[in-house]
Amino acid sequence: MAPDMGLITRFLSGWAGLARFWAVIAALVGAAGLTLHLMGPPPPRPQTAPTQTAPTAAAPGRPDAGKTAAAQPAADPAAKAQPPARAAQAQPTTNRPGRDTPGPIADPDPALLEASPLDRDDQLPRIAADGRKPMQVYAAGFDTQTRRARVGLILAGIGMHEADSLNAARTLPGGVTFAIMPYASNPERMLSAIRLAGHEFLLSLPMEPTEFPLSDPAPRALMTDLTPEQNRDRLFWALSRMGGFVGATNALGGMRGERFSGMADQMELLQRELDKRGLLFVDVRADAGPNRLAWHRSVDLVIDEITTEDQIDQRLEALSRLARDRGTALGLATTPRPVTVNRIAAWANGLVNKGLALAPVSAIANPPAAKDPPK
Repeated sequence: MAPDMGLITRFLSGWAGLARFWAVIAALVGAAGLTLHLMGPPPPRPQTAPTQTAPTAAAPGRPDAGKTAAAQPAADPAAKAQPPARAAQAQPTTNRPGRDTPGPIADPDPALLEASPLDRDDQLPRIAADGRKPMQVYAAGFDTQTRRARVGLILAGIGMHEADSLNAARTLPGGVTFAIMPYASNPERMLSAIRLAGHEFLLSLPMEPTEFPLSDPAPRALMTDLTPEQNRDRLFWALSRMGGFVGATNALGGMRGERFSGMADQMELLQRELDKRGLLFVDVRADAGPNRLAWHRSVDLVIDEITTEDQIDQRLEALSRLARDRGTALGLATTPRPVTVNRIAAWANGLVNKGLALAPVSAIANPPAAKDPPK
C-alpha cells in the first residue's frame, strides 16, 4: 500500500514537524543500539602465525632485490632493549692478571669457588663460568697506562702475629702485596682489614725447605717424600683455608720451600693446579727457573735478611735501582716486624719523586714461558 504523502507532509511541517522528525531519528538510533547490545560482540577472528620467509639473495640488477627481507615483520622493540647476558658483560677482555680500577679488594665471590673433593664444606678457588679469574677479580687496582718503572714488594709472614699483621695493613700503601699463612684459626678480621686497605694477597704454601728437619714448615706441608696425590690433597687443604687471593707463593715467613720447589714433577703438578684455577705463582727462591704453566713472578731481592734500619734502607734502595734498570723489580720482606714495616712505608712514600710506581704483584707478573723448541 503506497504511503499517504499528504499525511507525511502534514506530520513534518512547521517547527512541530521538525521536532517530531528528530524524535523519530533518536528512537531509531536507540533501538539500533539496544539491538547491538543484546547481540553481544562478534566472535574473534582466528589468529594465524605470520609466515617467516628467509631472505634470498637477489640477482644483480633485479628491481625486487631486498623486497623479501623488507617484507619481514620488524623486530620487537622490547627485545632490542634487553640488556646483554651477565656472562657476556663480565667476560674479561684479557687473559693477564690484575685490574686497572681503584678501590678495595673484592670479597670472595661464590662464582669463583667450588666444593673441595676432600670435604664438601671446604671451598677451592676456580675460574668462573664467565671466564673471570681470581688473579683478576681479587687484584689491587693499578694504572696500567703509567710509563714509570714498576717496583713491587711482597710482605710475607702475615697471620703469624695478628697485631703486627694489622699494623702492616693499616700502615703500608695498597701497592704492597701480602703473603698470608694458612694456619690462622680465625683470619676474617685480619682479611677484612687487608682488603679494605687495598692490599691484594697471596696464599703462602708450606713446602719442605732445604734446612728440614731443622726448619719445620708445620703440619700439612708439601713434602718430597710424599706421592703427588698426597701433596695434591695437602695443596687442596691449604687453598681452602681462606678465599680472595690472587695466587700462591712458597714464601712462608723466613722459609722458601727450596727442597720441594726443586722437584720438577711435584712443582709441575702444583703449578698446573694453580693455572687451572686462575691463580698466579710467585717463586721466592734465588735460583727459580722459568715457569711454563702459570702466570708467575720471581723475587729479585730479599730486603730483611739483615734487620737494622740502615741495612733495610740500603736493600730497598737497591730494589729501586733494579726497577729503574730493568723496568720492573720485585722484593720480599719475610716478616711484618714493626721496624721493617716502618722502613717500607718511608721508602714507598718517596717512590714518585724517584720516577717509580709501586705495583702489586698482579701488575708485574710474567706470562708462562714458551716451551723449548724441538731439537
